[in-house]
This record gives sequence, C-alpha cells and structure tokens, in this order.
Amino acid sequence: MRDTLNRERVVRAAMDLADERGIESLTMRELGRRLGVEAASLYNHVAGKDDLLDGMADLVVAEIDLPSYGVDWKEAMRRRAVSAREVFSRHPWAAGLIDSRGPSGPCSLSYVDRVLGTLLQAGFSPGIAANAFLALDSYIYGFERQWSSLSLGAAVDTTEAAEEVLAAIPQGAYPSLACVATDYAAKPYGDAAAFDFGLGLILASLERLLE
Repeated sequence: MRDTLNRERVVRAAMDLADERGIESLTMRELGRRLGVEAASLYNHVAGKDDLLDGMADLVVAEIDLPSYGVDWKEAMRRRAVSAREVFSRHPWAAGLIDSRGPSGPCSLSYVDRVLGTLLQAGFSPGIAANAFLALDSYIYGFERQWSSLSLGAAVDTTEAAEEVLAAIPQGAYPSLACVATDYAAKPYGDAAAFDFGLGLILASLERLLE
C-alpha cells in the first residue's frame, strides 16, 4: 500500500473522508489512518493541510462540466451552473472550500479559461467577461452555502417546515415573514426552482449587455 501511494490517491482519500464525516473531521492523522500509513508519510505527496485542500478543490472542479464549444453561451453557463450544483450535492463541503480558495491547480485553471473563453467568444469584452464570471460563481457558491445552512434535508416536508415557522411567529409580528411563509406553505417550491430563478435573472441581465 505504501508503494502505490501517490498524490491523487491521497487527495481522493481526503475527499472520501470529507464526504463521509464532513471536512471538519479531516486531519492528516485521520487521513493516514484511512490509507494505512503514518501521517508523516503523507508529506511525501502533499506539502501540508493547505496543499491538500487545494488539491481537493481542484479535483472537485474537475467534476464540473466545462462549457462545450459551439453551444450558446447562456445554455453553456446554465449547464455548468446545474452541473456545479450536482457536484456539490455529492460533496456538500465543496462549495465553501472552492469559494474560499483561489484557482491554482490545473483543473481549476482550465475551468476558468474555458468559461472565460465562452464568454469572450459570445462577444463580451474581457472586463465584462471577468465580472460575469465573478457574478455567476458568487451566486452558484453563495446559493449552495445559504441553502445548505437551512439544514432542511431532502426528507423534510417543506410545507410542514413553513407551517412551523408560521406557528412560531407571534400574532401580528413580522408581517412580511408571515406573508411569505403563508404563501410558501400553500405553494412550496424546491431548491432547484429557487436556484433557476436567480440564475435566470443574472443571465438575462448579461444578455442585455450584449444587446
């Protein structure tokens, strides 16, 4: 096992550990135990915890679908946004990690290059392309982190959750919150619909800049 250990195997084992127990449980000692080696042996493959986290972020980005050449830029941006959410569903810790670290690995740099290239080919200026990338990714990562913080989970009945919010509001207090909770209890919507709503606003605004 020691003979076959390499950087990618170390990083993927760290990802598996984070998937199972949360990224806060990831330590070099625990990772070494999972791989059957002493923690000190891991430093032959990663420089330290920060390098390990950078490697994890890079491999996660590699799972996001890159924009395809020849596809309309709006459809390309929508596909990659949806793909990113699918990746984050597999790795709940990933949105926060990627959002907190700059692109430095080869997969991350290729991802940035392809997205920017798609926007430039669509006719956006370099400055607007960069700002569009920032706006889209801030929304993708921010939405995922905020939705996750609600901690509802797939098994929770969102209508019941809204009704619980209503029951907790004192009569006459927080009228706007009560109005929205009442509407949501009657016509609940999921995270996909909420995400698509915000994404659509951003893409429509970018399209107007081209026009």
